[in-house]
Amino acid sequence: MDRNLRKYASSTTTRLIIGGFILLFVVGLGLIALIYGYRAALMGLICLLAGMLPVGLVALLMFGLKVLVNKINKN
Repeated sequence: MDRNLRKYASSTTTRLIIGGFILLFVVGLGLIALIYGYRAALMGLICLLAGMLPVGLVALLMFGLKVLVNKINKN
């Protein structure tokens, strides 16, 4: 049986990030809606999405750089 620890670490990291986002959006916004109402939860969603915009742009930039470097190294 072959153990690929890099693949395991990568999948674990991905699952932790996805779980964190689920907790942040579902549980966090659910608690805001429960305590303060749906309008406050909608404002919280807008704020969370605005806060995630720079993170998404950096991730997109890093993915683009990875593709570019792989393309250059292929030649």
